Amino acid sequence: MRHSARGSTMRSVSLAVSVLVCAAAGVAAQDHSPDKEAIAKAHAQREFSPYVGREFPTRALFGETHLHTAVSVDAGTMCTVGQEDAFRFARGEEITTTYGLKARLSRPLDFMVLTDHAEMYGLMPALLKGDPELMKQEKGKAWYGALTSGDPDKAFDTAMEIVASLSEPECPLKADRIVKDAWQTYTALADRYNEPGVFTALIGYEYTTRGGFNLHRNVVFRDGASVANQTLPFSQYDSQNPEDLWRALADFEERTGAEVLAIPHNGNLSNGRMFAVETNDGRPYSRELAELRARMEPLVEITQIKGDGEAHPLLSPDDEFADFETWDRSNLNGTEAKTPDMIQYEYAREALKNGLVLESELGVNPFKFGMAGGTDSHTAMTTAEEENFFGKHSGVEPGPHRWEHIVIEAPDPAFNVMGWQQAAAGITAVWAQSNTREDIFDAMMRKETYATTGPRMTVRFFGGWEFTDDDARSRLPAGAGYAKGVPMGGDLSQPPSGSSPSFLVAAMKDPYSGNLDRIQIIKGWLDASGKAHERVYDVVWSGDRKPGRDGKLPSVGNTVDVASATWTNSIGAPELITVWEDPEFDPSQSSFYYARVIEIPTPRWTVYEAKRFDVDMPDEVPMIVQERAYTSPIWYTPN
Repeated sequence: MRHSARGSTMRSVSLAVSVLVCAAAGVAAQDHSPDKEAIAKAHAQREFSPYVGREFPTRALFGETHLHTAVSVDAGTMCTVGQEDAFRFARGEEITTTYGLKARLSRPLDFMVLTDHAEMYGLMPALLKGDPELMKQEKGKAWYGALTSGDPDKAFDTAMEIVASLSEPECPLKADRIVKDAWQTYTALADRYNEPGVFTALIGYEYTTRGGFNLHRNVVFRDGASVANQTLPFSQYDSQNPEDLWRALADFEERTGAEVLAIPHNGNLSNGRMFAVETNDGRPYSRELAELRARMEPLVEITQIKGDGEAHPLLSPDDEFADFETWDRSNLNGTEAKTPDMIQYEYAREALKNGLVLESELGVNPFKFGMAGGTDSHTAMTTAEEENFFGKHSGVEPGPHRWEHIVIEAPDPAFNVMGWQQAAAGITAVWAQSNTREDIFDAMMRKETYATTGPRMTVRFFGGWEFTDDDARSRLPAGAGYAKGVPMGGDLSQPPSGSSPSFLVAAMKDPYSGNLDRIQIIKGWLDASGKAHERVYDVVWSGDRKPGRDGKLPSVGNTVDVASATWTNSIGAPELITVWEDPEFDPSQSSFYYARVIEIPTPRWTVYEAKRFDVDMPDEVPMIVQERAYTSPIWYTPN
């Protein structure tokens, strides 16, 4: 006690001395006013703290923009995990899966959008409870009887019939009250789990149209339940034309003053429809429709469980990284074979090029979008980590035979999708000033986003006219980036005479994942005849490798030990940064640029599966992956 009292006395004396010193300093300052003015002037020129007045986005927030729970009519036929457990899981809590396994993320997400299907929203949980409104309908009673019969074959056939109904233009069950109640229950839950600064629960749903031709969109609201409850999810039963979705969302914004956006996904399974250069009914794009699409769809989901949608080797034969987790044999449900002419309207890079062509004709670019990633998991769990992958739906939770299960069964077995073809991807990163609905939504609207195939690497990408090598030596590249240029998703202004655009690009590894192999910048442009071109540039890489005579950079190597499901970070680099200037810039040509960050090889989820369950995988099963990130583009448009 005496020691504590003595400490208190000493602190009091010290405080008193400090007050006297400060007072004396004040008297001295009054006696020498020129010194005071000089100090104030110096402070006005430059604050000591480097963080004062920093207004630009400083945080990369990682989240899920595409997740289904038991509320979705297809997921609900086999998944029992509901929306509240989905929120709990995203926030880092441990939950129990449909088949009784324990599951948890390596670290919480920063934000999430639950996007249960608009079609028959909430009907499956109500059906399985025998809701009286549904039991009055012949189909509802039949479905309920089959699903609760205890006959697995009968239940499975009925589940497939229910899933197939998502391709029908009319709802097989009438239940407006159930849909409204389920929607308002969800929006209230999202409000409850939304904790500004800690975790953001954005409200959304999936518009699931044209069934097997996958013209699906995830709709995201900026506001909470009080605004979202002024509408109901727009479904294909309202219209199978995505253009009508855009119009409905625009009308909602005008009526309420709210903001909403849509994110297309899986163009790779649309058989040439997602990024077609004509309207839904085959007419040429009008300027008005191009403006509406560009406004309502600022982002595209570029990577997820059902394949990667950045590029295709047929379209980009010189790109050694273009053939990544490719699904390209048919449409979504295997009812139509894919032909080579379809592919040009399915992948994001080609859409960005076609957008330049349309802009030259219309004055508006309908495909001026940024990058997002999602899982499209139907387990209520956003598990994009290779060693923690729970699959597309609850029927393929981890087990010794998951890799050989059929995930999507097609009429023609040649188009069946096997379990091993699933990709453990993806995730969306946004650059924001705070973890709030408003800041995250606004980042999406200005396209200051990037997609990754799962790892949470940190990526910056800026374009301007005067970046120098010194900017790449800064420990705060964003300081120079925002001061001298525009971030990912931005537009370059007209160049100073004789200038070429320069790009400041930086990436730092995910501490839970592999080192970095390289950063590439992909350029697309229109030539004088209006034809679109592309080129991939390796701009910075790890180690002392040098490009060969063919211009290709040698492989970074491979440390993966498949037998033990391990790898080492003895190759690659923990971070990469550079300034790159376009060596072939023509100020008369429209162009876009985006960065692609490639990790070193690491074990694919199939390696962990083989190790855990002592499985001898066939040679056709890929066992190694090079995870990656894709930034939103930066565009240059001549006057």
